Amino acid sequence: MKESEKIFGAFETAWCPGCGNFPLLECLKETLVALGITPESLCVVSGIGQAAKTPHYLRCNAFNGLHGRSLPAAQGIKLANPFLTVIAESGDGCHYGEGGNHFLAAIRRDIDITMIVHNNQIYGLTKGQASPTTKKGQITKAQPRGNPMETFNPLAVAITMGAGFVARGFVGEANGLKEILEAAILHKGFSLVDVLQPCVSFNKINTYRWYKERCQPTKNHDPSDFRAALDLALTFGDEIPLGVLRKRDGFSPYPGPEKALALCRPDPDYLKKVLEGYL
Repeated sequence: MKESEKIFGAFETAWCPGCGNFPLLECLKETLVALGITPESLCVVSGIGQAAKTPHYLRCNAFNGLHGRSLPAAQGIKLANPFLTVIAESGDGCHYGEGGNHFLAAIRRDIDITMIVHNNQIYGLTKGQASPTTKKGQITKAQPRGNPMETFNPLAVAITMGAGFVARGFVGEANGLKEILEAAILHKGFSLVDVLQPCVSFNKINTYRWYKERCQPTKNHDPSDFRAALDLALTFGDEIPLGVLRKRDGFSPYPGPEKALALCRPDPDYLKKVLEGYL
């Protein structure tokens, strides 16, 4: 049996050999096992793209939606069944590009879901054009004169908007990534985990080696320190800090599961009165 079959089962994946999606999926599986999250208590929601194929390779509840539209579905699923662990998982193009508006709204709502972003700084499924996180000036198949747009910094945006949990991981640092994923899933409220990974087919700049030469775990960092967290989020170049950059405890408009379930199922007599108000 091939090594890939041992990990993903005896079927063929749609990912290129060497893709960063493979180690991320393995880290996620090991994290779910460590937390004791069963397949029936998990729902993984995705949009469109190579990263968005992740639910196809997991035995759990899953929803594969439109490009950039995983977060609204994930939030609706969590509100409908607050007892589920809900993960929205897609690529940087899907989550930050087409889904950028939903990304901002999810931060504001602070519903208890985890957003995992496969950030390879390129559109992989559509063969290599610049994504929101592609470096300005980088030459791609669709931008032969270089990407003309400024690079989007999702971590800085999330922190400045008051997100309760913001972290950056790297697939080449599996132990650290699993710790981050575990903390994100356990956090009550919206959690962002931006995961750096190479696209071995269409991004020849941000390789495993490129990341390994730059990625370093944060040391002596207090994630409750807003200013320090923002400084780390803005650090991306010769040095790339990894870890939980921002964690804010004690605030979330999201009610507990029992109350949320009650809110999702209001009194039918009350609904009847609301509907009659439109007559």
